Amino acid sequence: MVQRTEGTGLSMRDAAARMGARPHTVTTGSEPRVPLDLRALKQSEGKPLIEPRDIFAGLGGRPWTRLRVEQDQVLKAWFSRRTERDLVIKQNTGGGKTVVGLLAAQSSLNERVGPAAYLVPDTYLVKQVIDEAHQLGLAVTDDPHSNQFRSGTAILVCTFEKVVNGRSTFGLAGDPYVTRIGTVVVDDAHAALIAGRKQFTLSIPPGHPAYDKAVSVFGPELKRQSPRHGGALVEGDRCAPLRIPFWSWAEKYERVTTLIAASAEDDTAKGVFFSWPLLADHLRLAVAAISDRGLQLRTPCPPIEQIPAFHLATRRIYLTATLADDGILVTELGADAGSVRTPITPERASDLGDRLILAPAALNPRVIDDTVRALARQFSRGDRDGDGHPEADPVNVVVLVPSDRAADAWDDHADHVLHVQDMKPVVDKMVDGEHVGVVVLVNKYDGVDLPGDACRLLVVDGVPTPLDPGEQREAGALAGSQSMRTRKVQRIEQGMGRGIRDAEDYCAVLLLGKQLALSLVAQADLDHFSPATRAQIGFSQRLAGMIEGEGLDAVREALNLFLNRDEDLKDASSQATAGVAYDPDGHVTAVAEARRQAWEQAAAADPGRAATTLRNALDGLEDLEKGWRLEEVATYQHEVDPTGAQGAIKAAKRLNTNVLMPVQAVSARPVRGHQQQAQATVDFLTVSYENGTALQLGVDQLLDDLAFRPGDDNVEAAEAALKLLGLHLGIRATRPEKELSAGPDGCWGLGPERNAVIELKTGTTRADTAIIKSETDQLSGAVSWNTDVGGPLQCVPVMIASDATLHPKASPPAGTRIITLETLESLKTHVRAFAADLAVHSKWHRPDAVAQALRDHQLVADKIIEHHSVKPQRPRA
Repeated sequence: MVQRTEGTGLSMRDAAARMGARPHTVTTGSEPRVPLDLRALKQSEGKPLIEPRDIFAGLGGRPWTRLRVEQDQVLKAWFSRRTERDLVIKQNTGGGKTVVGLLAAQSSLNERVGPAAYLVPDTYLVKQVIDEAHQLGLAVTDDPHSNQFRSGTAILVCTFEKVVNGRSTFGLAGDPYVTRIGTVVVDDAHAALIAGRKQFTLSIPPGHPAYDKAVSVFGPELKRQSPRHGGALVEGDRCAPLRIPFWSWAEKYERVTTLIAASAEDDTAKGVFFSWPLLADHLRLAVAAISDRGLQLRTPCPPIEQIPAFHLATRRIYLTATLADDGILVTELGADAGSVRTPITPERASDLGDRLILAPAALNPRVIDDTVRALARQFSRGDRDGDGHPEADPVNVVVLVPSDRAADAWDDHADHVLHVQDMKPVVDKMVDGEHVGVVVLVNKYDGVDLPGDACRLLVVDGVPTPLDPGEQREAGALAGSQSMRTRKVQRIEQGMGRGIRDAEDYCAVLLLGKQLALSLVAQADLDHFSPATRAQIGFSQRLAGMIEGEGLDAVREALNLFLNRDEDLKDASSQATAGVAYDPDGHVTAVAEARRQAWEQAAAADPGRAATTLRNALDGLEDLEKGWRLEEVATYQHEVDPTGAQGAIKAAKRLNTNVLMPVQAVSARPVRGHQQQAQATVDFLTVSYENGTALQLGVDQLLDDLAFRPGDDNVEAAEAALKLLGLHLGIRATRPEKELSAGPDGCWGLGPERNAVIELKTGTTRADTAIIKSETDQLSGAVSWNTDVGGPLQCVPVMIASDATLHPKASPPAGTRIITLETLESLKTHVRAFAADLAVHSKWHRPDAVAQALRDHQLVADKIIEHHSVKPQRPRA
């Protein structure tokens, strides 16, 4: 007998089939009976669950009994504010943001605010998020064309670039068919933005017709901006990036962009194909930066409105770590500044795993980096005391480096050197608990989880440096500014978070090199770390104070205690972070908000209003950033008031010497020395450093930059270091060629009536190191420039060159001195000793002590050149 469901006329088997359930046959005795629809029991008679915590509780196969406390807290807060279009969820690294984002996306789907997309920075993370969704039992897909995604029955997981690009399968503004997305979750939002930014950048390589045209059309103006770098560009030699002046670009840009348009449909030209549709309507206002490596076009803010799928999404959720600059979400994505300023966070920040954070160079500035690399390898083998014999379990050591060049320093120590495209197999082994030794990850500071034994010792060896022309130029212009400090600290904190994934995890962290060490002792850097990380650094610094001045043996002891989970150390570390709260405010400056508003106004054909909007937000900025932003103001202002724009760029140049040179060059002023060198030294060092360790690290860092690196991209850094060295020694120092587009690389005021003009040849690549005629002619020109601008009667011509030997045709000006490879090292030795001397008992605050130290270390301004240079020499017959 077949039993039928009441009132339907269907058998229970048919009814179950209609509901998509697996029939479960039940037998009584020998006769099969009714198949029970057990899956139908899961169907709710009411509305679908929309509260994320309820959704989690309803997942039958959920991998955890309950959510973590911090996940529960942020999901509750998100749900209460979910109708706000832009919401930022901040949790410490390892706080379980992926689960939070997936549950928020599922909640939105259940509430019919779909389709929903979960966007990540790279393809490696796509698989990671999908695996976590499967663990939870949530339906996901990586196919944007799938019916499951489009119907709102599965969450799309893909890269940020999959949605945000000029050939997006979701469509562009103006397309007749555009795929709408109801809810967008952006995971690792800051990293995703970095990946997505290139989609709003046109990159034209050398050899492209548009590049060659740009060099020929704008070459004369670029040579006026910088005789050296503009001249090198025209000659096809290596050069620093230069901005094509906005007034020249606005007049002639179409001569270049028509050639770009001609290749825009060539899908092999990746730097053009994906970006052209996004920027084609905004090229007049683009910032054009050019170097020997290519031409780059980028608008002041991305025209994100070109991507309706993102721009018009009902809900946009940004998952971030506790990082210091949230304004990027406003400038880059047009997020609502008010919402970003009120992020959602857990109630406490103590959800972070345990970390000991040490910088060997901060403990002892004489520690050599390669000895730390050897230590890392020894720990990976279980050799904690460095005697060649293991006395502990081996651990996995992960090293983060910014580039392949930086990875080369680990050749003798690493077991694996990996990139994002090939890292997964090895990382999977580590996550599964396998010991693999020392693993170097190249330029992967975010988006990889290394829980538990996957990583017990993490080494951060440098932070990524800008590579494209626009970013290089910005980094140079804002070097030392608060905004650049913020960016550096964010990358450090992102990197340090790779080794801890929950509150029970632990990982020791070593920061390698002077620059990173300075971030642990300079208050200006410390202020930009998240509260929990800052607490861990504070605890680590107290421990470091117990071993300061010691060698690596003391570092080994501290690491060993931490990795062995010494109870006293654990308790002290836990106390340091107990009660630490998240920063309740999102960090969006008035400038960030104004920059976005100004761009939208300019894009809407109101550049005059854009200039006013941005200019009004610049009050209170430090000089470097104010000058840099005034260049952006002038770009808009030129569209309606070219004369006023030139006035703005002149004001910008006075504040930041790295901005464009106005049409009428700024008048040069003679460089004369201070009457009181010691007092000038005190004034500079007191403003620059909070403690003696920071002073020594800062001096070491600038001396590292002032080096002979033939063929390296270090010329700009060396010139900047030369100026900075003078300021540290109480010597008035300038960079005339950089600041005025005329004159020598450097100029030092050695006294009220005596100065030095200095030309650097630290990047020379010739096999023959003899000084050639064009170089001595350049030095003679520097002397003439000094006379023309009314400089002191006594001028010392100086060249920094590896060899003092003159080519037979070379004729240096009278009185020339050469700072050679050997004498430069002598100068560095004296400067380091000077810094170490002043670091004791904070003597740099006392003019009498500084004056004595300057004498003791042969650094008195009037004699410093003679003490550390030689006369040029003719080759022997």
